Amino acid sequence: MAFEGPVQDLIEEFGRLPGIGPKSAQRLAFHMLTIDTEDARRLANAIVQVKERVRFCVRCFNVAEQQECRICRDPRRDPTVLCVVEEPRDVMAIEKTAEFRGRYHVLGGAISPIDGVGPDQLRIKELVARVGAEDVAELVLATNPNIEGEATASYLARLLKSMGLRVSRIASGLPVGGDLEYADEVTLGRAFAGRRDL
Repeated sequence: MAFEGPVQDLIEEFGRLPGIGPKSAQRLAFHMLTIDTEDARRLANAIVQVKERVRFCVRCFNVAEQQECRICRDPRRDPTVLCVVEEPRDVMAIEKTAEFRGRYHVLGGAISPIDGVGPDQLRIKELVARVGAEDVAELVLATNPNIEGEATASYLARLLKSMGLRVSRIASGLPVGGDLEYADEVTLGRAFAGRRDL
């Protein structure tokens, strides 16, 4: 059974968002009915603003309001070190650590033959062009530690090492606060392989 008019339209629109199933879409739509009109306007305005004002950086493909993102425009960032990530949200995750002071390159996904995503569907050509034009000395591959991310990192390592670059991969292992007994074999194996002296 469908709801009437605008309520059903809203449920369908929420249902088109990634990770939102039919029940969540319905819950969100009914939540919208309970909030103040001003709160709903703020949400609608935020959506319109992001579509009108936000684009992808012409250099690294992170989200930006200008031609280049704030990280690419920052003269304090080390231009010789590029961190390669899958999506703009990965940039924000790394930035929260305050450990990386170089620049980024966002691929726009990961190699996934089962989903029909090959190297040509990612921003790899643009990465190679940047490396050649910007005096990049080191690439840090920070793709996700899953099958697709590992395949992407391996492909990039083979491709870019031939250009005389230092290519590294972020370490992966056990989360802080985790218990060894709950770790899978791959994660525990990587934790041992990535051990360092104290």
